[in-house]
Amino acid sequence: MAEAVSTAMIEARGLSKFFGQFVGVKDLTFSIPRGQIVAFLGPNGAGKSTTMRILSGFMSPSEGSAHIAGLDVTGNRLEASRHLGYLPENGPLYDELTPLELLKFFGEARGIQEPLLKERLDQVSELCALHQVLDKPIGKLSRGYRQRVGVAHVLLHDPEVLILDEPTAGLDPNQIRDFRTNIGRLRERKTIMISTHILQEVEAVADRVLFIHNGRLLFDGSPRELKQSDSLEEAFYRLTDYGRRSAPPSTDAETTPPDEAGTSEETGGAV
Repeated sequence: MAEAVSTAMIEARGLSKFFGQFVGVKDLTFSIPRGQIVAFLGPNGAGKSTTMRILSGFMSPSEGSAHIAGLDVTGNRLEASRHLGYLPENGPLYDELTPLELLKFFGEARGIQEPLLKERLDQVSELCALHQVLDKPIGKLSRGYRQRVGVAHVLLHDPEVLILDEPTAGLDPNQIRDFRTNIGRLRERKTIMISTHILQEVEAVADRVLFIHNGRLLFDGSPRELKQSDSLEEAFYRLTDYGRRSAPPSTDAETTPPDEAGTSEETGGAV
Protein backbone atom coordinates (compact mmCIF):
# COMPACT_ATOMS: atom_id res chain seq x y z
CA MET A 1 0.00 0.00 0.00
CA ALA A 2 1.41 3.38 -1.02
CA GLU A 3 2.25 5.84 1.73
CA ALA A 4 0.78 9.32 1.78
CA VAL A 5 3.27 12.09 1.02
CA SER A 6 1.22 15.10 2.09
CA THR A 7 -1.70 16.08 4.29
CA ALA A 8 -3.20 18.21 1.48
CA MET A 9 -6.25 16.66 -0.19
CA ILE A 10 -5.58 18.14 -3.66
CA GLU A 11 -2.08 19.24 -4.60
CA ALA A 12 -0.20 20.29 -7.72
CA ARG A 13 3.58 20.57 -7.59
CA GLY A 14 5.25 22.31 -10.51
CA LEU A 15 2.61 20.84 -12.83
CA SER A 16 3.20 21.30 -16.57
CA LYS A 17 1.70 19.70 -19.67
CA PHE A 18 3.02 20.17 -23.20
CA PHE A 19 1.23 19.28 -26.44
CA GLY A 20 4.09 19.47 -28.89
CA GLN A 21 5.03 23.16 -28.98
CA PHE A 22 1.84 24.17 -27.19
CA VAL A 23 1.98 24.70 -23.42
CA GLY A 24 -1.29 23.46 -21.89
CA VAL A 25 -0.34 24.32 -18.32
CA LYS A 26 2.98 25.58 -16.97
CA ASP A 27 4.45 25.20 -13.49
CA LEU A 28 1.18 25.10 -11.55
CA THR A 29 1.66 24.79 -7.81
CA PHE A 30 -1.14 24.89 -5.26
CA SER A 31 -2.37 22.95 -2.25
CA ILE A 32 -5.98 22.51 -1.12
CA PRO A 33 -6.59 21.39 2.48
CA ARG A 34 -9.38 19.19 3.76
CA GLY A 35 -12.80 20.83 3.86
CA GLN A 36 -12.07 23.71 1.51
CA ILE A 37 -14.21 24.55 -1.53
CA VAL A 38 -12.16 26.03 -4.35
CA ALA A 39 -13.49 27.65 -7.53
CA PHE A 40 -11.21 26.99 -10.51
CA LEU A 41 -11.64 29.92 -12.89
CA GLY A 42 -10.31 31.00 -16.26
CA PRO A 43 -11.44 31.59 -19.85
CA ASN A 44 -12.00 28.77 -22.32
CA GLY A 45 -8.67 27.25 -23.30
CA ALA A 46 -6.94 28.45 -20.11
CA GLY A 47 -5.92 24.93 -19.08
CA LYS A 48 -8.62 24.12 -16.52
CA SER A 49 -9.66 20.78 -17.99
CA THR A 50 -6.06 19.78 -18.65
CA THR A 51 -5.28 20.45 -14.99
CA MET A 52 -8.33 18.51 -13.81
CA ARG A 53 -7.47 15.57 -16.04
CA ILE A 54 -3.98 15.43 -14.59
CA LEU A 55 -5.24 15.74 -11.01
CA SER A 56 -7.72 12.90 -11.60
CA GLY A 57 -5.14 10.64 -13.25
CA PHE A 58 -6.68 10.65 -16.73
CA MET A 59 -3.63 12.42 -18.14
CA SER A 60 0.04 12.27 -17.17
CA PRO A 61 1.94 15.52 -16.58
CA SER A 62 4.97 16.43 -18.68
CA GLU A 63 6.60 17.85 -15.57
CA GLY A 64 5.76 17.96 -11.89
CA SER A 65 3.31 15.83 -9.94
CA ALA A 66 -0.33 15.70 -8.84
CA HIS A 67 -1.54 14.34 -5.51
CA ILE A 68 -4.95 13.30 -4.18
CA ALA A 69 -5.27 12.65 -0.43
CA GLY A 70 -1.47 12.67 -0.26
CA LEU A 71 -1.06 10.04 -2.98
CA ASP A 72 0.94 10.65 -6.16
CA VAL A 73 -1.72 10.11 -8.82
CA THR A 74 0.69 8.96 -11.53
CA GLY A 75 2.09 6.11 -9.48
CA ASN A 76 -1.00 5.28 -7.41
CA ARG A 77 -3.94 6.00 -9.69
CA LEU A 78 -6.22 3.19 -8.49
CA GLU A 79 -5.64 3.90 -4.83
CA ALA A 80 -6.02 7.65 -5.35
CA SER A 81 -9.30 7.06 -7.24
CA ARG A 82 -10.81 5.53 -4.10
CA HIS A 83 -10.55 8.97 -2.51
CA LEU A 84 -11.73 10.88 -5.59
CA GLY A 85 -14.97 11.65 -7.39
CA TYR A 86 -14.34 13.36 -10.74
CA LEU A 87 -17.16 14.77 -12.87
CA PRO A 88 -16.10 16.00 -16.33
CA GLU A 89 -18.25 18.44 -18.24
CA ASN A 90 -20.59 16.51 -20.56
CA GLY A 91 -19.26 13.23 -19.22
CA PRO A 92 -20.62 10.23 -21.14
CA LEU A 93 -23.48 8.17 -19.70
CA TYR A 94 -25.03 4.93 -20.94
CA ASP A 95 -28.26 6.15 -22.52
CA GLU A 96 -29.88 2.73 -22.66
CA LEU A 97 -29.60 2.24 -18.90
CA THR A 98 -31.77 3.79 -16.22
CA PRO A 99 -30.10 5.87 -13.48
CA LEU A 100 -30.70 3.03 -11.03
CA GLU A 101 -29.09 0.48 -13.35
CA LEU A 102 -26.14 2.77 -14.03
CA LEU A 103 -25.51 3.49 -10.37
CA LYS A 104 -25.78 -0.19 -9.46
CA PHE A 105 -23.35 -1.08 -12.26
CA PHE A 106 -20.72 1.42 -11.12
CA GLY A 107 -21.26 0.56 -7.48
CA GLU A 108 -20.64 -3.13 -8.17
CA ALA A 109 -17.65 -2.27 -10.37
CA ARG A 110 -16.17 -0.40 -7.41
CA GLY A 111 -16.73 -3.39 -5.16
CA ILE A 112 -19.40 -1.80 -2.97
CA GLN A 113 -21.22 -4.68 -1.34
CA GLU A 114 -24.82 -4.99 -0.19
CA PRO A 115 -26.33 -3.68 2.03
CA LEU A 116 -23.96 -0.68 1.80
CA LEU A 117 -24.65 -0.29 -1.92
CA LYS A 118 -28.41 -0.01 -1.35
CA GLU A 119 -27.79 2.53 1.40
CA ARG A 120 -25.52 4.62 -0.82
CA LEU A 121 -28.00 4.41 -3.73
CA ASP A 122 -30.73 5.78 -1.50
CA GLN A 123 -28.49 8.54 -0.17
CA VAL A 124 -27.23 9.83 -3.52
CA SER A 125 -30.69 9.53 -5.10
CA GLU A 126 -32.09 11.68 -2.31
CA LEU A 127 -29.23 14.17 -2.44
CA CYS A 128 -29.48 14.56 -6.24
CA ALA A 129 -33.32 14.40 -6.34
CA LEU A 130 -33.40 11.41 -8.71
CA HIS A 131 -36.23 9.35 -7.23
CA GLN A 132 -38.76 10.40 -9.90
CA VAL A 133 -36.51 9.29 -12.78
CA LEU A 134 -34.63 6.29 -11.37
CA ASP A 135 -36.42 3.87 -13.71
CA LYS A 136 -36.45 6.02 -16.87
CA PRO A 137 -33.83 5.50 -19.61
CA ILE A 138 -31.04 8.05 -19.28
CA GLY A 139 -31.31 8.79 -23.00
CA LYS A 140 -34.78 10.25 -22.40
CA LEU A 141 -33.79 12.51 -19.51
CA SER A 142 -33.27 16.26 -19.74
CA ARG A 143 -29.76 17.63 -19.60
CA GLY A 144 -30.38 18.77 -16.05
CA TYR A 145 -31.34 15.29 -14.90
CA ARG A 146 -28.42 13.76 -16.79
CA GLN A 147 -26.13 16.10 -14.89
CA ARG A 148 -27.70 14.98 -11.62
CA VAL A 149 -27.03 11.34 -12.57
CA GLY A 150 -23.39 12.25 -13.17
CA VAL A 151 -23.12 13.92 -9.77
CA ALA A 152 -24.78 10.91 -8.09
CA HIS A 153 -22.28 8.64 -9.82
CA VAL A 154 -19.21 10.46 -8.47
CA LEU A 155 -20.72 10.62 -4.96
CA LEU A 156 -21.67 6.94 -4.86
CA HIS A 157 -18.46 5.64 -3.26
CA ASP A 158 -18.46 8.55 -0.79
CA PRO A 159 -15.07 9.99 -1.80
CA GLU A 160 -13.21 12.52 0.32
CA VAL A 161 -12.31 14.67 -2.70
CA LEU A 162 -14.57 15.98 -5.46
CA ILE A 163 -13.34 17.56 -8.70
CA LEU A 164 -16.32 18.91 -10.65
CA ASP A 165 -16.09 20.46 -14.12
CA GLU A 166 -19.06 22.75 -14.82
CA PRO A 167 -21.41 20.76 -12.52
CA THR A 168 -24.38 23.14 -12.95
CA ALA A 169 -24.25 23.27 -16.76
CA GLY A 170 -27.78 22.71 -18.08
CA LEU A 171 -29.50 23.15 -14.73
CA ASP A 172 -32.35 25.59 -14.22
CA PRO A 173 -32.20 28.24 -11.45
CA ASN A 174 -34.04 26.05 -8.93
CA GLN A 175 -31.71 23.12 -9.62
CA ILE A 176 -28.67 25.39 -9.30
CA ARG A 177 -29.96 26.58 -5.93
CA ASP A 178 -30.42 22.97 -4.80
CA PHE A 179 -26.89 22.16 -5.99
CA ARG A 180 -25.44 25.02 -3.96
CA THR A 181 -27.34 23.82 -0.90
CA ASN A 182 -25.98 20.31 -1.35
CA ILE A 183 -22.43 21.59 -1.76
CA GLY A 184 -22.87 23.40 1.52
CA ARG A 185 -23.83 20.11 3.17
CA LEU A 186 -20.90 18.25 1.62
CA ARG A 187 -18.29 20.79 2.68
CA GLU A 188 -18.29 19.43 6.22
CA ARG A 189 -16.85 16.11 5.02
CA LYS A 190 -15.24 16.75 1.62
CA THR A 191 -12.69 18.82 -0.23
CA ILE A 192 -14.18 20.23 -3.44
CA MET A 193 -12.70 21.82 -6.56
CA ILE A 194 -15.26 23.30 -8.97
CA SER A 195 -14.63 24.64 -12.45
CA THR A 196 -17.31 27.10 -13.48
CA HIS A 197 -18.09 30.06 -15.71
CA ILE A 198 -21.01 31.16 -13.52
CA LEU A 199 -19.40 33.78 -11.35
CA GLN A 200 -22.37 33.95 -8.97
CA GLU A 201 -21.53 30.38 -7.94
CA VAL A 202 -18.10 31.51 -6.82
CA GLU A 203 -19.45 33.94 -4.26
CA ALA A 204 -22.18 31.50 -3.24
CA VAL A 205 -20.07 28.42 -2.48
CA ALA A 206 -16.30 29.03 -2.72
CA ASP A 207 -13.84 29.71 0.09
CA ARG A 208 -11.01 30.29 -2.37
CA VAL A 209 -10.36 31.02 -6.04
CA LEU A 210 -7.63 29.69 -8.30
CA PHE A 211 -7.55 31.67 -11.56
CA ILE A 212 -5.50 30.49 -14.53
CA HIS A 213 -4.94 32.00 -17.96
CA ASN A 214 -2.68 30.78 -20.76
CA GLY A 215 -1.90 27.77 -18.59
CA ARG A 216 -0.48 29.81 -15.72
CA LEU A 217 -1.78 30.57 -12.26
CA LEU A 218 -2.56 34.29 -12.02
CA PHE A 219 -4.46 34.47 -8.73
CA ASP A 220 -4.82 32.40 -5.57
CA GLY A 221 -6.96 33.91 -2.83
CA SER A 222 -10.46 34.49 -1.52
CA PRO A 223 -13.37 35.71 -3.67
CA ARG A 224 -13.29 38.96 -1.68
CA GLU A 225 -9.60 39.47 -2.51
CA LEU A 226 -10.25 38.74 -6.16
CA LYS A 227 -13.03 41.31 -6.36
CA GLN A 228 -11.09 44.06 -4.63
CA SER A 229 -13.44 47.02 -5.26
CA ASP A 230 -14.90 45.51 -8.46
CA SER A 231 -17.40 42.81 -9.30
CA LEU A 232 -16.12 39.30 -10.03
CA GLU A 233 -16.94 39.92 -13.67
CA GLU A 234 -14.67 42.97 -13.73
CA ALA A 235 -11.96 40.99 -11.94
CA PHE A 236 -12.26 38.29 -14.62
CA TYR A 237 -11.85 40.90 -17.35
CA ARG A 238 -8.92 42.47 -15.52
CA LEU A 239 -6.98 39.21 -15.18
CA THR A 240 -7.49 38.28 -18.83
CA ASP A 241 -6.94 41.84 -20.11
CA TYR A 242 -10.46 41.63 -21.59
CA GLY A 243 -9.42 38.49 -23.44
CA ARG A 244 -6.63 40.27 -25.32
CA ARG A 245 -3.66 39.21 -23.19
CA SER A 246 -1.02 37.75 -25.52
CA ALA A 247 0.91 34.66 -24.54
CA PRO A 248 4.72 34.69 -24.36
CA PRO A 249 5.92 33.93 -27.91
CA SER A 250 8.28 31.19 -26.80
CA THR A 251 5.61 29.14 -25.04
CA ASP A 252 1.93 29.13 -25.97
CA ALA A 253 0.85 28.72 -29.57
CA GLU A 254 -2.19 30.40 -31.12
CA THR A 255 -4.00 27.11 -31.54
CA THR A 256 -5.95 25.35 -28.82
CA PRO A 257 -5.29 21.68 -27.88
CA PRO A 258 -8.16 19.25 -28.56
CA ASP A 259 -9.25 18.91 -24.94
CA GLU A 260 -9.58 22.69 -24.49
CA ALA A 261 -11.36 23.54 -27.75
CA GLY A 262 -14.75 25.22 -27.92
CA THR A 263 -17.01 25.91 -24.98
CA SER A 264 -16.95 22.34 -23.71
CA GLU A 265 -13.64 21.62 -22.04
CA GLU A 266 -14.00 17.96 -21.24
CA THR A 267 -15.05 14.80 -23.03
CA GLY A 268 -13.63 12.14 -20.75
CA GLY A 269 -15.44 9.84 -18.36
CA ALA A 270 -16.11 10.27 -14.67
CA VAL A 271 -14.10 8.60 -11.96
